[in-house]
Amino acid sequence: MYSPTPDDWQDANRARWDERVPIHAASDFYDLEAFRAGQDALRPFELAEVGDVTGKTLLHLQCHIGLDTLSWARHGAAQVVGLDFSEPAVETARGLAESLGLGPDRAAFVAADVYDATTAVPDSSYDIVYTGIGALNWLPDMGRWAETAASLVAPGGFLYLAEFHPLTDTLDDGTGSVVTHDYFSREAWVDETPGTYADFDAPTVHNRSVEWQHPVGEVVTALAATGLRIEFLHEHDVSLFPRFGTLERGTDGHYRFPPDRPRIPLMYSLKATRPKPNEV
Repeated sequence: MYSPTPDDWQDANRARWDERVPIHAASDFYDLEAFRAGQDALRPFELAEVGDVTGKTLLHLQCHIGLDTLSWARHGAAQVVGLDFSEPAVETARGLAESLGLGPDRAAFVAADVYDATTAVPDSSYDIVYTGIGALNWLPDMGRWAETAASLVAPGGFLYLAEFHPLTDTLDDGTGSVVTHDYFSREAWVDETPGTYADFDAPTVHNRSVEWQHPVGEVVTALAATGLRIEFLHEHDVSLFPRFGTLERGTDGHYRFPPDRPRIPLMYSLKATRPKPNEV
């Protein structure tokens, strides 16, 4: 339900994520055995939109247990750095990197709050600053996030964001066909749902979460205000999990509304570049 932001929002969210790390690491959803064997964690549209990362440095903000981060290393990034506020998540990511033979010179992980990224990561800028799916809803302030992320983009580099579309947060949880929540609400959404998207039936204790909706316009405007140049904003009619009971899993592993339902955006992605000084 919507409510004023509680003072302990960050502690509550960290406790929730810390508890879910071992559940995720053992789940079929993440399937670490298949990942170690070579399975790619990145989505095809991300690979196409980011392009060739060979020889580039990449910073992944809010990296969780590091599968996406390490996948970019597998695709040729010279160095990847993952940052997450959960110590257990970072330790799991480091263990995964070690099991893949990727030392800290190729794949490093840092435990820190995303708002503190500029002082927590090893370098002052990166060719690519990447943030994956299901990240922005855990942050109350898009302006502060955009300033932090943009400050870490090297001249000639870019920020790439892939995220669940905030329109989906307004729809009923059953069929996803009725608008039941306010798209423009700025209040926190406080929830007590147990389990996790990787295992809905997992027994959990730390179930309180504090999240925020961020309309697409808010995100784009915050990034544009930093001086980054928006190259594209794409909307996608697929989701990565069955958010609504009516979604159907396709052969590509993505979930869509059935053919007789009008399509709406379920995810979006954007790219924002920092021009080189002579390109401004």
